Amino acid sequence: MNFPDIKYLILSLPALLYALTVHEFFHGYAALKMGDPTAKHYGRLTFNPIKHIDIFGFFAFLLFGVGWAKPVPVNPYNFYNYKKGIFYTSIAGPLSNFLSAFLFGLILRIFPNNSNLLWPIEMMFWMGLTFNLVLCIFNLIPIPPLDGSKVLFSILPQRYEHVQFWLERYGFMILIALIFFDQITGIPILGAWIHPFVRFFGRLFAGSFALT
Repeated sequence: MNFPDIKYLILSLPALLYALTVHEFFHGYAALKMGDPTAKHYGRLTFNPIKHIDIFGFFAFLLFGVGWAKPVPVNPYNFYNYKKGIFYTSIAGPLSNFLSAFLFGLILRIFPNNSNLLWPIEMMFWMGLTFNLVLCIFNLIPIPPLDGSKVLFSILPQRYEHVQFWLERYGFMILIALIFFDQITGIPILGAWIHPFVRFFGRLFAGSFALT
Protein backbone atom coordinates (compact mmCIF):
# COMPACT_ATOMS: atom_id res chain seq x y z
CA MET A 1 0.00 0.00 0.00
CA ASN A 2 1.40 3.40 -0.98
CA PHE A 3 0.72 6.08 1.62
CA PRO A 4 0.64 9.74 0.54
CA ASP A 5 3.54 11.97 1.56
CA ILE A 6 3.07 14.93 3.88
CA LYS A 7 3.08 17.47 1.04
CA TYR A 8 0.24 15.64 -0.69
CA LEU A 9 -1.71 15.42 2.56
CA ILE A 10 -1.40 19.15 3.27
CA LEU A 11 -2.44 20.15 -0.24
CA SER A 12 -5.31 17.64 -0.16
CA LEU A 13 -6.97 18.94 2.99
CA PRO A 14 -8.76 22.07 1.64
CA ALA A 15 -10.08 20.24 -1.45
CA LEU A 16 -11.23 17.21 0.50
CA LEU A 17 -12.91 19.26 3.22
CA TYR A 18 -14.73 21.23 0.55
CA ALA A 19 -15.88 18.15 -1.37
CA LEU A 20 -17.24 16.39 1.72
CA THR A 21 -18.88 19.54 3.09
CA VAL A 22 -20.67 20.61 -0.09
CA HIS A 23 -21.89 17.05 -0.57
CA GLU A 24 -23.56 16.86 2.85
CA PHE A 25 -24.82 20.45 2.78
CA PHE A 26 -26.80 19.87 -0.39
CA HIS A 27 -28.27 16.64 0.92
CA GLY A 28 -29.69 18.67 3.79
CA TYR A 29 -30.71 21.57 1.57
CA ALA A 30 -32.59 19.30 -0.84
CA ALA A 31 -34.32 17.59 2.08
CA LEU A 32 -35.43 20.98 3.42
CA LYS A 33 -36.82 21.96 0.02
CA MET A 34 -38.74 18.67 -0.07
CA GLY A 35 -40.29 19.38 3.33
CA ASP A 36 -37.91 17.87 5.89
CA PRO A 37 -36.19 20.37 8.25
CA THR A 38 -34.31 17.71 10.26
CA ALA A 39 -30.85 18.65 8.95
CA LYS A 40 -31.54 22.31 9.68
CA HIS A 41 -32.65 21.52 13.23
CA TYR A 42 -29.42 19.57 13.83
CA GLY A 43 -27.25 22.42 12.57
CA ARG A 44 -26.14 20.58 9.44
CA LEU A 45 -27.20 23.24 6.91
CA THR A 46 -23.78 24.84 7.16
CA PHE A 47 -20.54 25.00 5.20
CA ASN A 48 -18.57 24.48 8.41
CA PRO A 49 -16.68 21.21 7.67
CA ILE A 50 -16.40 20.31 11.36
CA LYS A 51 -20.16 19.63 11.38
CA HIS A 52 -19.88 17.12 8.55
CA ILE A 53 -16.59 15.26 8.95
CA ASP A 54 -16.51 11.60 9.96
CA ILE A 55 -12.93 11.06 11.13
CA PHE A 56 -12.65 7.48 9.86
CA GLY A 57 -14.19 8.31 6.49
CA PHE A 58 -11.94 11.35 6.17
CA PHE A 59 -8.71 9.42 6.67
CA ALA A 60 -10.00 6.56 4.51
CA PHE A 61 -10.29 9.09 1.70
CA LEU A 62 -6.73 10.31 2.24
CA LEU A 63 -5.24 6.81 2.53
CA PHE A 64 -7.37 4.71 0.17
CA GLY A 65 -8.86 7.26 -2.23
CA VAL A 66 -12.47 6.58 -1.16
CA GLY A 67 -14.25 7.67 2.00
CA TRP A 68 -17.32 9.31 3.47
CA ALA A 69 -18.63 12.14 5.62
CA LYS A 70 -21.08 12.08 8.53
CA PRO A 71 -24.51 11.44 6.98
CA VAL A 72 -26.98 14.30 7.20
CA PRO A 73 -30.02 13.28 9.31
CA VAL A 74 -33.15 12.98 7.17
CA ASN A 75 -36.70 12.03 8.08
CA PRO A 76 -38.33 10.98 4.80
CA TYR A 77 -41.79 10.92 6.39
CA ASN A 78 -41.67 14.73 6.36
CA PHE A 79 -41.34 14.86 2.58
CA TYR A 80 -44.21 16.28 0.55
CA ASN A 81 -43.76 13.30 -1.76
CA TYR A 82 -41.94 10.31 -0.27
CA LYS A 83 -40.41 8.84 -3.47
CA LYS A 84 -39.48 12.19 -5.00
CA GLY A 85 -38.05 13.38 -1.70
CA ILE A 86 -35.80 10.34 -1.43
CA PHE A 87 -34.66 10.73 -5.04
CA TYR A 88 -33.88 14.46 -4.96
CA THR A 89 -32.28 14.38 -1.51
CA SER A 90 -30.07 11.44 -2.48
CA ILE A 91 -28.97 12.78 -5.86
CA ALA A 92 -28.27 16.30 -4.53
CA GLY A 93 -24.96 15.33 -2.89
CA PRO A 94 -23.33 13.66 -5.92
CA LEU A 95 -24.73 16.35 -8.23
CA SER A 96 -23.19 19.10 -6.09
CA ASN A 97 -19.81 17.36 -6.38
CA PHE A 98 -20.19 17.01 -10.14
CA LEU A 99 -20.97 20.71 -10.57
CA SER A 100 -18.11 21.62 -8.20
CA ALA A 101 -15.72 19.55 -10.31
CA PHE A 102 -16.91 21.44 -13.38
CA LEU A 103 -16.12 24.77 -11.67
CA PHE A 104 -12.66 23.58 -10.59
CA GLY A 105 -12.03 22.46 -14.16
CA LEU A 106 -12.95 25.91 -15.51
CA ILE A 107 -10.56 27.53 -13.03
CA LEU A 108 -7.76 25.20 -14.14
CA ARG A 109 -8.40 26.04 -17.80
CA ILE A 110 -7.72 29.73 -17.15
CA PHE A 111 -4.88 29.09 -14.70
CA PRO A 112 -1.46 30.53 -15.72
CA ASN A 113 0.82 27.94 -17.35
CA ASN A 114 4.33 27.13 -16.10
CA SER A 115 4.08 29.10 -12.88
CA ASN A 116 6.23 27.42 -10.24
CA LEU A 117 5.19 30.02 -7.69
CA LEU A 118 1.51 29.13 -8.08
CA TRP A 119 2.06 25.36 -8.31
CA PRO A 120 0.61 24.58 -4.83
CA ILE A 121 -2.59 26.51 -5.64
CA GLU A 122 -2.85 24.78 -9.01
CA MET A 123 -2.52 21.39 -7.29
CA MET A 124 -5.25 22.25 -4.79
CA PHE A 125 -7.60 23.11 -7.65
CA TRP A 126 -6.71 19.87 -9.41
CA MET A 127 -7.38 17.93 -6.21
CA GLY A 128 -10.68 19.76 -5.88
CA LEU A 129 -11.59 18.55 -9.36
CA THR A 130 -10.47 14.99 -8.63
CA PHE A 131 -11.96 14.60 -5.14
CA ASN A 132 -15.32 15.92 -6.26
CA LEU A 133 -15.46 13.54 -9.21
CA VAL A 134 -14.43 10.60 -7.01
CA LEU A 135 -16.99 11.47 -4.35
CA CYS A 136 -19.68 11.88 -7.00
CA ILE A 137 -19.22 8.52 -8.73
CA PHE A 138 -18.35 6.57 -5.57
CA ASN A 139 -21.58 7.68 -3.92
CA LEU A 140 -23.59 6.67 -6.99
CA ILE A 141 -22.68 3.00 -6.44
CA PRO A 142 -26.09 1.38 -5.80
CA ILE A 143 -25.03 -0.30 -2.55
CA PRO A 144 -26.29 0.88 0.88
CA PRO A 145 -25.53 3.14 2.59
CA LEU A 146 -24.34 5.08 -0.48
CA ASP A 147 -26.58 7.59 -2.24
CA GLY A 148 -26.84 5.46 -5.35
CA SER A 149 -28.79 2.83 -3.42
CA LYS A 150 -31.36 5.40 -2.29
CA VAL A 151 -31.69 6.69 -5.86
CA LEU A 152 -32.21 3.09 -7.00
CA PHE A 153 -34.75 2.32 -4.28
CA SER A 154 -36.74 5.49 -5.07
CA ILE A 155 -37.35 4.32 -8.67
CA LEU A 156 -37.43 0.56 -8.05
CA PRO A 157 -40.84 -0.99 -8.75
CA GLN A 158 -42.54 -2.43 -5.68
CA ARG A 159 -42.23 -6.00 -6.99
CA TYR A 160 -38.46 -5.77 -6.49
CA GLU A 161 -38.62 -4.75 -2.83
CA HIS A 162 -36.87 -8.01 -1.89
CA VAL A 163 -33.76 -6.66 -3.66
CA GLN A 164 -33.90 -3.56 -1.49
CA PHE A 165 -34.27 -5.59 1.70
CA TRP A 166 -31.31 -7.81 0.77
CA LEU A 167 -29.06 -4.87 -0.10
CA GLU A 168 -30.00 -2.98 3.07
CA ARG A 169 -29.07 -6.04 5.11
CA TYR A 170 -25.74 -6.86 3.47
CA GLY A 171 -24.78 -3.70 1.58
CA PHE A 172 -22.39 -2.18 4.10
CA MET A 173 -20.46 -5.43 4.46
CA ILE A 174 -20.26 -5.77 0.67
CA LEU A 175 -18.96 -2.22 0.35
CA ILE A 176 -16.25 -2.63 2.99
CA ALA A 177 -15.23 -5.95 1.45
CA LEU A 178 -14.88 -4.31 -1.98
CA ILE A 179 -12.70 -1.51 -0.57
CA PHE A 180 -10.34 -3.90 1.20
CA PHE A 181 -10.33 -6.35 -1.72
CA ASP A 182 -9.10 -3.54 -3.98
CA GLN A 183 -6.37 -2.57 -1.54
CA ILE A 184 -5.17 -6.09 -0.67
CA THR A 185 -5.28 -7.77 -4.08
CA GLY A 186 -4.71 -4.80 -6.36
CA ILE A 187 -7.65 -5.93 -8.50
CA PRO A 188 -9.48 -2.65 -9.14
CA ILE A 189 -13.14 -3.60 -8.84
CA LEU A 190 -14.09 -0.20 -7.46
CA GLY A 191 -11.42 1.38 -9.62
CA ALA A 192 -13.08 0.01 -12.74
CA TRP A 193 -16.17 1.99 -11.75
CA ILE A 194 -14.42 5.15 -10.50
CA HIS A 195 -11.33 5.74 -12.64
CA PRO A 196 -12.87 5.89 -16.15
CA PHE A 197 -15.44 8.41 -14.90
CA VAL A 198 -12.78 10.57 -13.23
CA ARG A 199 -10.45 10.43 -16.25
CA PHE A 200 -13.17 11.25 -18.77
CA PHE A 201 -14.74 14.17 -16.94
CA GLY A 202 -11.40 15.39 -15.58
CA ARG A 203 -10.11 15.80 -19.13
CA LEU A 204 -13.42 17.20 -20.34
CA PHE A 205 -13.59 19.83 -17.60
CA ALA A 206 -9.91 20.77 -17.20
CA GLY A 207 -8.38 19.95 -20.59
CA SER A 208 -4.60 19.71 -20.45
CA PHE A 209 -4.61 20.28 -16.68
CA ALA A 210 -6.37 16.97 -16.00
CA LEU A 211 -3.64 14.78 -14.54
CA THR A 212 -5.82 11.75 -13.72
